Amino acid sequence: MAAEIVNSRSVSSESSEGDSGTESAPGEPFDPAFALHRGGKMAVQATVPVRNKEDLSLAYTPGVAKVCSAIAENPELVHDYTWKSQVVAVVTDGTAVLGLGDIGPEASLPVMEGKAILFKQFGGVDAVPIALATTDADEIVETVVRLAPSFGGVNLEDISAPRCFEIERKLQERLDIPVFHDDQHGTAVVTLAALRNAAKLTGRGLGDLRAVISGAGAAGVAIAKFLLEAGLGDVALSDRKGVVSRDREDLTPVKRELAELTNKAGLSGSLESALAGADVFIGVSGGTVAEEAVASMAPGALVFAMANPTPEIHPDIAHKYAAVVATGRSDFPNQINNVLAFPGIFAGALQVRASRITEGMKIAAANALADVVGDDLAADYVIPSPFDERVAPAVTAAVAAAARAEGVARR
Repeated sequence: MAAEIVNSRSVSSESSEGDSGTESAPGEPFDPAFALHRGGKMAVQATVPVRNKEDLSLAYTPGVAKVCSAIAENPELVHDYTWKSQVVAVVTDGTAVLGLGDIGPEASLPVMEGKAILFKQFGGVDAVPIALATTDADEIVETVVRLAPSFGGVNLEDISAPRCFEIERKLQERLDIPVFHDDQHGTAVVTLAALRNAAKLTGRGLGDLRAVISGAGAAGVAIAKFLLEAGLGDVALSDRKGVVSRDREDLTPVKRELAELTNKAGLSGSLESALAGADVFIGVSGGTVAEEAVASMAPGALVFAMANPTPEIHPDIAHKYAAVVATGRSDFPNQINNVLAFPGIFAGALQVRASRITEGMKIAAANALADVVGDDLAADYVIPSPFDERVAPAVTAAVAAAARAEGVARR
């Protein structure tokens, strides 16, 4: 490739305050977050020198014309002579940004830049933030399809449900490069890895577990489907109106499909009532679960309260009743963090020029991630740290091997 995207700099609170004691939001005291973000967190850097006329003639005209002509004759050469096979588009419409909700495309850009530098830092994958000024699903699809020749993969980010399901499906139907909605599948992969190890630690298999998921949005839907695909015994989802069940008449098409796939126990009513005797709680919704409901769970319960910044069940409460507790926060053990999954998944897919990311590739990623923990498995260590240098290589290799085994690899 001829260019690479890099983190433009590193800014500490000490050095930034020396540069500008008012580096912050208007009228606010100094805040290092504003200092770090000034000017953006990324830059484009050439990977070939342009020092003289000879360099220029090779990097640009006339030398570049030879490469263009070769690609025109054999389009597959674009993977060898451009950065296409090493770069991902990070696409959003700004409708479901972190816990901030629908804040628009401009306000989403700091998050998309952050996502891009995580791709580079943890997976060696270049990524370009693309924030779109439309929330129309068909317009998003058409725009991304037209941009796709420049990229080896598409990471959909912070797009609200249920549109995110439709957008991902339509894009993957039309493109021959991987399309991955990280809010859905990245969360599901890391959750499965942690749950597999937590079950092992407590002497059970996935098939022995009944789970309850708080939240039937993008993450909750994807986790439920993925855990069932991996062999979970049963799972019920709960939204604002209670457990998603066949007897409800207010379900969206997505939730109606879920009602047919989940809740084998036939539960109805509130989240709290569903937790009685449950083995697993998975929170991806926010809100607070009453301590009495946690206490009603089965012995050896597993609590994954992943809302940020406030878990649905505080670890201090969860530890009274649960054998393993995980959250989405970095200041507690067992952080369920998407950065454990998406860089390696894309790195593996790009390495073999996969046309898509299959369920088998995602399960391979989860298993590889769980295996990194190995013999060190403990109640406060069922999932590795994002800074564990073994993570990305393990996930990358597993995903690449699975892509070859499933016939979606092209090299």
